[in-house]
Amino acid sequence: MFTSPQHRSACASKQFAIGSSRRSLPPIYSEPITDEDKKILSLSLSQLVDECNAQTIPPSAILRAYGKQALRAQDATNCLSDIMIDEAERVVVERHRPLSGVVVSVKDCIDVAGHDTTLGYSANVGHPKAVSAPIVRLLQDAGARIHAKTTVPTGLLSFEVVSDLFGETSNPYNPAYSPGASTGGGSALVAYQGSVVEVGTDIGGSTRFPAAYCGLYSVKSSVGRFPSYGCIPCMPGQEGTPTVTAPIARTLDDLEEFWKRVVEMRPWVYDHTCVPLPWRPVDFLLSGRKPKWGVIWSDGIVPPTPACSRALRESVDALRRAGHEVVEFYPPSILEGLKIGFQLMFADGGVSHGAPLRSGETLNSAVSATRTMLALPLWFKQLYALYLRLFSRPAGRNDAWASLLECFHKKTTQQEQMLNVLKEDYRAAWHSARQSQGLDFVLTVPHALPPIPKGGSGATTLVSASYVFLFNILDYTAGVVPVTYVNGMLDALPIDFHASEEYESMNDIARGAYSLYDSRAMHGLPLAVQVVAGRMEEEKVIAGMREVERALWDSGKGFVPKTF
Repeated sequence: MFTSPQHRSACASKQFAIGSSRRSLPPIYSEPITDEDKKILSLSLSQLVDECNAQTIPPSAILRAYGKQALRAQDATNCLSDIMIDEAERVVVERHRPLSGVVVSVKDCIDVAGHDTTLGYSANVGHPKAVSAPIVRLLQDAGARIHAKTTVPTGLLSFEVVSDLFGETSNPYNPAYSPGASTGGGSALVAYQGSVVEVGTDIGGSTRFPAAYCGLYSVKSSVGRFPSYGCIPCMPGQEGTPTVTAPIARTLDDLEEFWKRVVEMRPWVYDHTCVPLPWRPVDFLLSGRKPKWGVIWSDGIVPPTPACSRALRESVDALRRAGHEVVEFYPPSILEGLKIGFQLMFADGGVSHGAPLRSGETLNSAVSATRTMLALPLWFKQLYALYLRLFSRPAGRNDAWASLLECFHKKTTQQEQMLNVLKEDYRAAWHSARQSQGLDFVLTVPHALPPIPKGGSGATTLVSASYVFLFNILDYTAGVVPVTYVNGMLDALPIDFHASEEYESMNDIARGAYSLYDSRAMHGLPLAVQVVAGRMEEEKVIAGMREVERALWDSGKGFVPKTF
C-alpha cells in the first residue's frame, strides 16, 4: 500500500519490454543448440576473431550461438535486463578488427545509446541514453557486438542480485544461491556461455565476487587503466573509493586477450579518464623468474570458512611445489583501512545512494542495515559501541565491530579531506610493507564464504567484503582465479564448532557470516583465490593468475568449469 504507482508502473514496463524484445527475435534463437553452435561456443576469443576474419565462421553464426545460450541463461537464472540481439544483428561487423565478431554483454549501469541505464532503480526506466559510454564505443569500433545488458540489484552494493525491477538472479551452479555482488547477472550469463565477456563495475568486489561465485576470471584495474566514464556509479561524485570498470571472462586466456585488445585500441583516445599506458606483457615462464608471494590467511574480522581456507591452502601448496617462494604477510591493519574506506564511501551519509529510490522500492538487507546505521544519531552508535566493548564476552570480542560502528556517520568537508590524507598514509604503509618483504603478489581469499544463499546479505553484511574492498581503497590491481569446488564432507565445520573457543572469540559480524555456512548444502559451488599486485599492474596480475593456474594443474588440481 506504500508503493508508489510510478514504481509499480516502471517495473511492469521494464518486464514487458524484456519480454517483448525476446518475442520479437527470429525463431532460430529459440531452437536447440546445434553441433555448429557447440563448436563456436568451444572456441576461445582469439579463435573467434581469427575465424571471423578468415570468413570461415560468419559473425551471424557467432551471434546466433551466443544468443541462444543467452536466452537459455535467462530462463535458468534471470540474468538479462535488456535484450539487444536484434540490434546486434543489424551491426555490420568489420573484418580484421581486434574483436571482430566477439559477443559482449554490459552491466546495467553502463550507458548504451537508446537504452535505459537503470542501476536497478525504477526511476531510471524510460530515460534512454543519448550517447554510449566510451567503452561501448570502443568495443563497437573494435568489431564486437553488444547483445545484452545484465541484471543488477537495486542501487548496486550487494552480495545478491535482486530488485523490484528485474526480480532475482540465480547462481548457475545452484539456483538457491547468489551469483554474487552487483555484476552477478553478467557472471551468470558468462558462466552459461551466453556472452564471451561481461563488462561490469567494481567499487568493493562487484566483479570479483561474481567471478568467484560462478567459477570465472576477472581483473579489477587501478583507476584510469580501463575506460570508466559513462559507467554510472551507485554514488555519483564519490571519489574517495572510486568505482572502476572491469571485465569478466570464462577463461584466463579470454580475459587476457580482451584486456590486451582493449588497451591496444588506445582507450585514452575514447575516454579522458584513461591513462595513456600501452600493454606491457609479463611472462614469468619465459623470464625464468618465479615471483614471490605473501599470503593473508585472515583479515582479522571474518576468518575464512573451511572451504575458502582450503582453496587458499591448496593454491599455496601448489605454488610451493612449483618452486615459488610463499611467505606469511602481515600487512598494516586491515581494520584501519576499512574504517577509512567505509567513511569515504558513505561520507554523504548515504544520501546519493538513496536519492533515486521511490516509495516502496526495496533494497537488499545489507544495504538497508547500512542505511539504518547511517541514519541513527552518532551518540546512539557511540553508546552501542561502548556497550559492545564492555559487555561482549570474552572481553574484546566485538572491539572491531564497535570501532566500525563509530565511523558510520555523515562527514563534514574537512573530515572527508582528512580521511583522504589518512588514506594516502595507509597506502604508503602498505607500499613499505610489500617492499620490505620484496613481494610480487599478495594472495588471499575473495571472501570468507563461498557463494551465499539467496536472502543472506543481511547476515553477511557489507563489512565482510573486506577482502576485496581493501584493494579498492589501496587502488591495487586484483584478479580472481577459480580453484576448486566446495566439498560437503571435506569442508564441514567441526560438530562442536559453536561450542569451540574459536567461535566464542568471533565478533558478531563473523558469527552472522558463519550462520550461513553449510558445506553440505554448498557442495559443488565454485571457490576462488585473489591475486593482488600494485597500481597499474594489470598485466602482472594476469601473469600471476596464470602461475597459480599452472601450479594447480601441475599438482593435479586444476579447475574445470561446468558446462550448462
